[in-house]
Amino acid sequence: MRKILIFIFCIFAFTANAMEKKTTFNKELFDKAQSEGKIVVVSSWVKYCSSCASQMKVLDKAKNEFDNVEFLTFELTNKEIANLLNVQYQTTLLIFKDNKEVYRSIGETTKDLIYEAIKSSI
Repeated sequence: MRKILIFIFCIFAFTANAMEKKTTFNKELFDKAQSEGKIVVVSSWVKYCSSCASQMKVLDKAKNEFDNVEFLTFELTNKEIANLLNVQYQTTLLIFKDNKEVYRSIGETTKDLIYEAIKSSI
């Protein structure tokens, strides 16, 4: 019985971190946002990655708090996008300004540090 309860707990724990993730990045949208002078924040993720889910929760909140910032995401298994951005790890966060990468981190999930990086790029 105890093993069953532990199993059920694990399923609920993983489900809580497995928020809906989808690729919103495409080259045309990325280029358009930059040509319009927007700051572009790009994050990478993989399914069932708890740090990816944590980072995405912070970025979802940030979407409502920052104007003139475009937020894009992509699944790391999309090698075309990963190669374009030179991303090798999940939970990689990139910030672009004036067609240049101005920030890169791997594994950052802290709201204050992510917000600070976005604010310093504006």
